Amino acid sequence: MSNETTPSGMRSDTIKKGASRAAHRSLLRATGVGEGDWDKPFIAICNSHVDIIPGHVHLQVVGNFVKECVRAAGGVPFLFNTIGVDDGIAMGHAGMKYSLPSRELIADCVETMIEAHRFDGMICIPNCDKIVPGMFMGAMRVNIPTVFVSGGPMEAGKTESGKTVDLIDAFVAGVQHQNGKIDDAQLAEIEKAACPTCGSCSGMFTANSMNCLAEALGMGLPGNGTILATSADRKSLYERAAQRIVAMAREFGRVGPGHGLLPREIATAAAFDNAMVLDMAMGGSTNTVLHILAIAFEAGVPFTLTRIDELSRKTPNICKVSPSSPYHIEDVARAGGIHTILGEVARGCPGLLDLSTRTVTGKTLGENIAEYDVRAGSALAAAKTLTRVRPGGERTTQAWTVPSVSAASRSQAAGLAVLDAEGEDSDQAGGNGGEDGFQAYDVIRTVEHAYSRTGGLTMLHGNLAPDGAVVKTAGVDPKMFRHTGPAVIFESEEDAYNGIVFGKVKAGDVVVIRGEGPKGGPGMQEMLAPTTAIKGVGLGDKCALITDGRFSGGSAGASIGHISPEAAVGGPIGLLQPGDIVEIDIPAGTLNVRLTDDELAARRAAWKAPAPKYTRGYLAKYAAMATSASTGAILKWD
Repeated sequence: MSNETTPSGMRSDTIKKGASRAAHRSLLRATGVGEGDWDKPFIAICNSHVDIIPGHVHLQVVGNFVKECVRAAGGVPFLFNTIGVDDGIAMGHAGMKYSLPSRELIADCVETMIEAHRFDGMICIPNCDKIVPGMFMGAMRVNIPTVFVSGGPMEAGKTESGKTVDLIDAFVAGVQHQNGKIDDAQLAEIEKAACPTCGSCSGMFTANSMNCLAEALGMGLPGNGTILATSADRKSLYERAAQRIVAMAREFGRVGPGHGLLPREIATAAAFDNAMVLDMAMGGSTNTVLHILAIAFEAGVPFTLTRIDELSRKTPNICKVSPSSPYHIEDVARAGGIHTILGEVARGCPGLLDLSTRTVTGKTLGENIAEYDVRAGSALAAAKTLTRVRPGGERTTQAWTVPSVSAASRSQAAGLAVLDAEGEDSDQAGGNGGEDGFQAYDVIRTVEHAYSRTGGLTMLHGNLAPDGAVVKTAGVDPKMFRHTGPAVIFESEEDAYNGIVFGKVKAGDVVVIRGEGPKGGPGMQEMLAPTTAIKGVGLGDKCALITDGRFSGGSAGASIGHISPEAAVGGPIGLLQPGDIVEIDIPAGTLNVRLTDDELAARRAAWKAPAPKYTRGYLAKYAAMATSASTGAILKWD
């Protein structure tokens, strides 16, 4: 993309300056542009308000607030919305086929809006699943000053008995009810408690993983991934985002490309390394691999599964969040947030993070860590105060229902006094052993006390996955790190779910779900229903699941996805037969079927490509252009 700007000029001058643009100005006046606005930067606010997604239901108010903030900061705001798919609601039926393809539509929409209207800068307000990477991909394409500031995570739920629950508990409870393990009342209790507020679902699922990665990549402000959607403290992020984007747009207008704060100048190879190191350290979703590969492609940065695997082998897993532990994003926030995780990695693994990378704060990642790692002696008062953000505990679809901890006390200094008075000293805000027994150093561990010396994600290769596969190691029971068993094959996610629930799978088996890759699905349906079904029938530590599809960030267990090449293009997973012995060795990074090369070659020679599942509409177009999961399932048409 061409930015079509020169120093001392703004992109928006193309639509607002000169006699030839009289009609353009006339139209802009009809939108509310005033006579004093012509020399101000035009700022796009890319919102994703969608009423059917809990992570987005509150974003209409957020978008309007961000507009006010941009106006107050000296910019001219223009709000537009993207589509969104709720992966949980689309789960388990044909609607899920549209989830991953929606990422490409969102990227196209961002590109279209920015290029058609020549905006000077953009604030992106994503929150869930494919919306975050879709906006990232669009931002990398258009390459204008951009700040990401999400809608924030959901509070975890509480049952009447006090048990902490989330969306995954609701999925598991559905399976348990189907096979008689819980009754109607128990199911209803969990169902009603699991998703209590607006915000992206409360575990380290795909949405929260991506919003957290935005901080390490340098495109999101500190706190972006962890401050609760219901907390009024989130308003300060929106205000800071508005101030930064107006300042960045003005600088871009003066200097032009090369000022160091464009998306492709921030999202360098080193920044992508930093993002994946964070992902490994916090045990993020396997979907982050798919999305980071796609975002890097749009940024023009060579980034591969091999590089991700190299980083995983160097990065300790120091944080586990649901579905891999009982902790939730609100606990990570209380323990210090993403920059505290980064701080622990920087202290324990010197040189692993590149602390010199630029960020949208205008400072380096290292400088941001120094200010927002609450375990660092240099941490800002604001960072320490934010560890006091707590869930409101009330069902709501509204943003900011919980009063700000800093605003309520009227100053950050007063907020720190509250911490001291409650026994949470400034050396470790949210520290260990408070009145409720909260253990910050267990939520975010030191490298010395890491869960494992290698990362929360592992890449696998072998004769069953020549181009790679991925597993969320942080969610695997150690006794399943190595597993050998017979293949039980299903040709769709729906068939697999029913087969698991109704007893077609037994201890020791390897469930194979194929025909669900980018082309074959099409669209790579998430396998949350089958993975929770395995857990629900008591086989979570007794059998494995492999697929050319993908998993929700809420999936756990020995669940291996993104197997490439996929079945639809003749990949080895499509050649498996019932009873073939599959060998999984996660520590060794291998995934094999116990067949000789000659046997595989003979089956490949007899293989016939399946007929397309869709011959018209968006999914047909998507399937025709989709590439392998090993390259991020990006679209190519040449």
